[in-house]
Amino acid sequence: MNKLIFALLLALAPMLGLAAGGGAHLDDAGIDLGDQASLQRGAKYFMNYCLSCHSAKFQRYNRMGKDLGLTDEEVINSLMFTTDKIGDTMNIAMTEAKATEWFGSPPPDLSVISRARGVDWIYTYLRSFYLDDKRPFGVNNIVFPDVAMPHVLWELQGAQKAVFKLEKGSSGKDVEVFDHFEPVTQGTLSAEEYDQVARDLTAFLSYIGEPIQMERKRLGVWVLLFIAVFFVLAYMLKKEYWKDIH
Repeated sequence: MNKLIFALLLALAPMLGLAAGGGAHLDDAGIDLGDQASLQRGAKYFMNYCLSCHSAKFQRYNRMGKDLGLTDEEVINSLMFTTDKIGDTMNIAMTEAKATEWFGSPPPDLSVISRARGVDWIYTYLRSFYLDDKRPFGVNNIVFPDVAMPHVLWELQGAQKAVFKLEKGSSGKDVEVFDHFEPVTQGTLSAEEYDQVARDLTAFLSYIGEPIQMERKRLGVWVLLFIAVFFVLAYMLKKEYWKDIH
């Protein structure tokens, strides 16, 4: 038994290390994948601000339109700005060589970023850019320190600066810890409106990470009901088979 407990502790050690690793506080995204209007707005923001650099190569335009309640014509006229066909996947024209030359590394494909990072991470990340003249594009990010990309939504959010405070670290030395943001320039949207933009975009990225997830959840309810009914029938059958023995 002791050996088994020891083996379990060894297996859990990496997860315990990650849990203790700290990092930026993540805000609750509060997305609703059943809100088609939010998903449609998120698709618009993604096409306008993200797709020029970030691909979503596992998502097709026509599949997206069908799931979001849009016709092929609406997708073509409102969400497609390239020569792609409606059945194509969401790729970009920028090559990896050019991306590396311009940004230092190719921007990642965002098809499954929500599954890799989580929706709270994405939502907080989109709201956590701040001015930093030491970075190539003049901005940094609390959630993703030394991020290589510019703040493409800066016109909507405006510019903000990060305010840090000194706290005692584990070594006993003072370390800088993020405290809060302060606005520097006003964007075209209010803070509440920009938060909704970040929420809509996060919802869309969550959708393309697993387009079938809402159907999977609906089907899951019926599966659980079937299992419950089957359990009752199986139990009654078991009692009937074993009644002479018991």
